[in-house]
Amino acid sequence: MTITRGFGETGAYGVETDDGDRRPGRRALLIGGAVAAAGAAALAHDELARLYWRLPGVERERVAGAVDFAGARWVAASPANYRHADRPDDYVVDRVVVHVTQGGYASAVKVFQDPAHQAAAHYIVRTDGHVTQLIRELRDVAFHAGNRSFNERSVGIEHVGFVDDPKSFTDAMYASSARLTAAVCARYGMPVDPEHVIGHVEVPGTDHTDPGPHWDWDRYIRLARRARTGMA
Repeated sequence: MTITRGFGETGAYGVETDDGDRRPGRRALLIGGAVAAAGAAALAHDELARLYWRLPGVERERVAGAVDFAGARWVAASPANYRHADRPDDYVVDRVVVHVTQGGYASAVKVFQDPAHQAAAHYIVRTDGHVTQLIRELRDVAFHAGNRSFNERSVGIEHVGFVDDPKSFTDAMYASSARLTAAVCARYGMPVDPEHVIGHVEVPGTDHTDPGPHWDWDRYIRLARRARTGMA
């Protein structure tokens, strides 16, 4: 199988500029419309139970340190670098976006914890295969893709390394990241294919080029498909 991708010459992560406002999600708008049309009493009890947290001043309960991928370590990103949501109910998730950090692990964590950075991914995968989760992907919209729509519909996975250094992409990294991608695809019912698992370079409007020409897409998709089959 040959997967053709296009690449440019710039780096990987940078400042997010198009997702700074906090517009209500689809469910919040649905609540407003339903209340205006039929009144709060007309909403079914179970629907109110699921939607109450989207009302002004209400925050859905969160478990500190919880992760969505077994074995991941939780290290929280700055709240300025993502938006609270309740995916996939607010936004349908149908993409995994592959990134490369253009730096080391510690520097990536540092910038994702910096509120001035205005960007962060859901996960970071190190060269030894270790996975860190910084944002709840089964909840929140991370500012990682440089495109608001793609942020809302995707899970962002950073890989420690450099786009121009093929040695960055180790066997352990490919294997671990492929298991992560397989788990994300299974969770949201996505096929493991080049339409749903994409590089940052493929996000419309972005000026980034990661994961770069040395990322082995054939190998990655093959490993992710194998991992997904093993989950069946």
